Amino acid sequence: MNQMKSPVANSQATTHSSQRRVSPATILSSFFGYTLSAALIALGLAAMMCAQTGSQRQASTAGPQAQTSDYQLAGPYTYRNLSIFLILGPDKITGKQWLTLEEALAQKKVVVYETKEVNDLAIQNLSNQEVYVQSGEIVKGGQQDRMLGVDMIVPPHSGRIPIAAFCVESGRWSKRGGEQAAVFNSSSDAVATREIKLAAKVANDQGEVWKNVALAQDKLSENLGTRVNSSASESSLQLAVENSAVRESAENYIKALSQFAYSKRNVIGYAFAINGTVNSADVYASSALFHKLWPKLLRASAIEAISALQKNQDAPVVTAEKVKGFLAEPEAAKPTEKEVTGRTRLVTKETEENVYFETRDRASKDEWVHRNYIKKN
Repeated sequence: MNQMKSPVANSQATTHSSQRRVSPATILSSFFGYTLSAALIALGLAAMMCAQTGSQRQASTAGPQAQTSDYQLAGPYTYRNLSIFLILGPDKITGKQWLTLEEALAQKKVVVYETKEVNDLAIQNLSNQEVYVQSGEIVKGGQQDRMLGVDMIVPPHSGRIPIAAFCVESGRWSKRGGEQAAVFNSSSDAVATREIKLAAKVANDQGEVWKNVALAQDKLSENLGTRVNSSASESSLQLAVENSAVRESAENYIKALSQFAYSKRNVIGYAFAINGTVNSADVYASSALFHKLWPKLLRASAIEAISALQKNQDAPVVTAEKVKGFLAEPEAAKPTEKEVTGRTRLVTKETEENVYFETRDRASKDEWVHRNYIKKN
């Protein structure tokens, strides 16, 4: 079989033997062979460039990514059946001094109004400061206690802004005791179970919220050996978590775990597991905002752990790899977007296993403010 020689080989052969000659046919064959090879290489490079461009286009339209590679984990820190992992990372938003809803209500800088519509309230910021409101926070008072359904940044002197809500007290539709019926007095707690959060934030089902409030009350009563429902309002989740037995038991968890959030720099959030199963995580754009919310977040996690306590059983160990996988899993899911207000935008990603909510602030160059991860199954 004749083999085509490279130009260098042909040159050497001509030098070594002056009697050998390269025929015109051989030259033409070489020329067309190399031309074909070059064309094939060019086509291959073009295909690669097209594929890369398509990939980049797909990534640019896939919505914001969670970028869990930005996070570092510390922990676990465990008390009884509750394990927490601190999430460390850089501040994404600097120079902001948000008031929390709890602070703003206590300082009378914000008003949350009763509208006499179960799933709609209104909020007004009376101050010169921005107020950060988080979904799941309970507002106490009005015609019935509510949990707020969305995150929101309320600008200074905002006027009345509608805000979605869910009732967490099915048995009352009137003034309670010395509270005001037209407004809500305080927000010291957040809803305490994953099931209530999913019923509100994923299913958008008021009936399921009520069902899971009752279930949480029953579980707390069973594990604490006393009925936690209040005689002032049997169906109130807020009054149940204010029960002295609940508070005392939760305080043991808080004393054991609270300190760790202050022992490290750049803590921007936490993830937690109950009975060895990863449950949820919250991450914030600033360490300062996380630390303001940390007592309320930890209390809710502790109360959920109490409701799920399995007596005489040791909780399995939860690894950092499990938590990293939980945080990373929703990243590839297709995002959906919702305009909460002209300033606040909500991005949601959902898979069979988990759901991820990202709150973005247009006034901060559309940077994310809060990321909430919840395990569905």
